[in-house]
Amino acid sequence: MDSTDRKILAILQDDASMSVADIAKQVNLSQTPCWRRIQKLQDAGVITKRVVLVDPDALGLGLTVFVEIETGDHSKDWLDGFASAVTEMPEVMEIYRMAGDVDYMLRITVPNMAAVDSFYQRLIAMVPLKNVTSRFAMERVKYTTAYPVTEV
Repeated sequence: MDSTDRKILAILQDDASMSVADIAKQVNLSQTPCWRRIQKLQDAGVITKRVVLVDPDALGLGLTVFVEIETGDHSKDWLDGFASAVTEMPEVMEIYRMAGDVDYMLRITVPNMAAVDSFYQRLIAMVPLKNVTSRFAMERVKYTTAYPVTEV
């Protein structure tokens, strides 16, 4: 991946609806070579998806909760069951397996505390857990989906 590819990625991360012609102008290419580079980045799995980002408050989903999970079972069967259960829960936006004293971290978005409790009740009924701790976001100070694409 060269500096032109990185510029293309930076542009697309900012506005994926931009036309190939406009992207090409910004990176000093003609349209066809620019389009080929974008296709190559998609084929290589660097560009995984193009989406629209939505304001959660506009959907009534203004409460963000980080759910820390500890388990006493680290078997593949437990992980498969856990992963299957939580990926099907629409509130779950992200799931991470962690290092340290917490085994898994979830980011969920819900409309209110009653929805947090409903989520919690469904979660603990699905798989055995050692401990579940919720941390509530009071304010989103920074949010981005764009990765830095400077030269490494």
